[in-house]
Amino acid sequence: MNEIAIRVDNVSKLYKLYDKPVDRLKESLGFSKKKLYKEHYALHNVSFDVKKGETVGIIGTNGAGKSTILKIITGVLNPTEGEVTINGRISALLELGAGFNMEYTGIENVYLNGTMIGFSKEEIDAKLQDILDFADIGDFVNQPVKTYSSGMFVRLAFAVAINIEPEILIVDEALSVGDVFFQNKCYRKFEEFKEQGKTILFVSHDLGSICQYCDRVILLNQGVQIAEGEPNEMVDLYKKIMVNTNSRQIKSIEDIEKEETSKETVSPKLLEKTEGLWRSHYQLNPGINEYGSKEAEIIDFAIVDEKGNLTDEIPKGTTFQIRSKVLFHQDISDPIFTFTFKTLDGTDITGTNTMYEKKSIGKVKEGEICVATFQQQMDLQGGEYLLSISCTGFVEGNLKAYHRLYDVMKIKVKSGKDTMGYYDMFAKVDVERVG
Repeated sequence: MNEIAIRVDNVSKLYKLYDKPVDRLKESLGFSKKKLYKEHYALHNVSFDVKKGETVGIIGTNGAGKSTILKIITGVLNPTEGEVTINGRISALLELGAGFNMEYTGIENVYLNGTMIGFSKEEIDAKLQDILDFADIGDFVNQPVKTYSSGMFVRLAFAVAINIEPEILIVDEALSVGDVFFQNKCYRKFEEFKEQGKTILFVSHDLGSICQYCDRVILLNQGVQIAEGEPNEMVDLYKKIMVNTNSRQIKSIEDIEKEETSKETVSPKLLEKTEGLWRSHYQLNPGINEYGSKEAEIIDFAIVDEKGNLTDEIPKGTTFQIRSKVLFHQDISDPIFTFTFKTLDGTDITGTNTMYEKKSIGKVKEGEICVATFQQQMDLQGGEYLLSISCTGFVEGNLKAYHRLYDVMKIKVKSGKDTMGYYDMFAKVDVERVG
């Protein structure tokens, strides 16, 4: 246990849902022998360990139980069943307002929170300036926090959380409230904590941050732990759940697979019988992540340079095309064609789709084939990237994946001059001597 910072052992959280308030009263007074409530498990038999020094993310759709498990770990809620063991001092930033007295000033809440964690006044005095510098909210620290904007509130709350020398930092979605500059400051602090060997557990819908900062990811859905593992793999599973019309029934990886069309039924197979097809010119990813309902199927795709050649190497600064050919197995209204570029470590860089580009397709009939062509300039820096393509659409307001090919192939950008970051702004520079 010495190497384990957090142990969650078969934790469940049950809520009783009553149709009418009077039913709750009847049951509490013993007036009814019938069960007047429905059982709702916000969490059901969730178990995982977080090792010391790990950064672990928790992802899932709304209602998955992410915030509930954090509240149980931090002691805000008690589990109905199971237990949580903590080995180290925790600092938590949960939803706005947690742990703050709205009538107190910012300064008074700093001392309140520090005292609750176990620090003496002298210890808080020593950390106060660091907290105020990090929060950077000026004279508002002397005003009641009920007058704060949500951004000011989260700045102070996070400044307190990270400056009291926690061994374990737990953060909910609260960072999404702060402005982009403050978020950047917080993530730099994450990096600093990781280098110091501290433990971080956080919930986020920012999948790029999940892939960038996490060593491991836990995937929840409707209170059930679906899987845990390497960030990119868990993010791909999460995306499958998000576009699945039966997502509420998904309780395991096997359930996800049942909702997908078996790869053996795909015709033609993606990696076979490619003669005469565009994709025969490329080295495809043998571990491609392919899924979808297959009412529409991507039967071919290509990258075309500005001379019209099929290629997987594009010189930076030139125009090129991404094409995808889709066969429709049934009538579909307003399908959406997409593409995305990722880094090799799984970070989404750029992409677009026909909906973003305001290109309405209309109704496509069964048996028809459509070719979507995206033409653009290659402004990415020199290097290797992964291409994903898909055909999706909305059915009764819900996004549905007809066919997705994640990381289908690698593309190389050839460059004689690179700048910082992922893409080049092609700056024109002039330096004038004025003295």
